[in-house]
Amino acid sequence: MKVLLARHGETPWNAEGRYQGQRDIALSPVGEEQARKLGQRLAGVDITRAVASPLSRARRTAELALGEARAASLAFDPGLQEIGHGEWEGLLAAEIRAKDPVRLKAWRDAPETVQMPGPGGESIVEVLDRAWPAFQRACEGLGADDTLLVVAHDAVNRVILCRILGLPLSRMWSFRQAPTTLNLLEGESALSLDVVRLNDCNHHTGLFGEAVHRAL
Repeated sequence: MKVLLARHGETPWNAEGRYQGQRDIALSPVGEEQARKLGQRLAGVDITRAVASPLSRARRTAELALGEARAASLAFDPGLQEIGHGEWEGLLAAEIRAKDPVRLKAWRDAPETVQMPGPGGESIVEVLDRAWPAFQRACEGLGADDTLLVVAHDAVNRVILCRILGLPLSRMWSFRQAPTTLNLLEGESALSLDVVRLNDCNHHTGLFGEAVHRAL
């Protein structure tokens, strides 16, 4: 089984550096173009199954990645939604630093200890507790020759990859997940996957380019 774990394309909030969680922010024109380029890269790939977060930025990325002929096969799982940032939603890092500096520092230094503030705020432990079962559901029943496309979000991809790599959640910032990045995983099941490619953005960024975002 091969798994293509992708992140959604850029949104206006990503470009502005605003913390983006479960608020349903659409792709920007740049993000739409990134997703189209991902679709061009995947045009010749035989994708057996495709599952995405229901948030519009992930849904639209998956649709463009699949192309019109395959988009109807796309399924959604709410377990793949981005972390709920609670009161941080829509704020710039500078605004959070002014009102919640201790939590922001912990989010960067020890993310596994942080509970996002206010209604709807989650921890990354809670994200893993819902995202990993969703990822396993997406993988269920796939055979050796099958290919799965999963389109999710930065924090979701990070906790899934930490689980696969055997890394503690404290290491979630030790690798990047750029807009429309691809992570290629291979194995017999969700429990035995190897990471073959990590944060591959070759479809829109050169080898030494920096495909980054300014906030989660």
